[in-house]
Amino acid sequence: MPITKLQDSPCSVSRSLSVLGERWTLLVLRLAFEGETRFEGFRTNLGMAADVLSDRLNTLVENGVMTKQAYQEPGSRARYEYHLTPAGRELHVVVAGLQQWADDHLPWKEGPTVIRQAHETAARVRVAFIDDSGCEVPLDDVDAVRTAAYPR
Repeated sequence: MPITKLQDSPCSVSRSLSVLGERWTLLVLRLAFEGETRFEGFRTNLGMAADVLSDRLNTLVENGVMTKQAYQEPGSRARYEYHLTPAGRELHVVVAGLQQWADDHLPWKEGPTVIRQAHETAARVRVAFIDDSGCEVPLDDVDAVRTAAYPR
């Protein structure tokens, strides 16, 4: 029987795409990792329609990636800020991986616009597969092994 909804799939990638697969979503997350929390900040920085942004933020909130918190500035109506949850913060590696891939394979002529470095040492960091002992594993040495949960 074919899967009609991504979120109902046994495939982890399909379920992830049911939350993250819209083209603006990862850009919203990129700004959130940079510290943006306000609707207007996301909208202005991304140049996206308010209804599309509202839909993307609602999806992220409904799926536990962000929380929605009310705030009110003096003399104005209540508005909302959007903050990453622990699950949302874990997506930093996904966005960083996309940036790293583009810098390696679709480079910008002026060079990378962002580099990642360790907070305390300022050593550059890259996204990679790391084994349980903390060692990087080369891509050619990584296998995807099906488990008993894999549909037959």
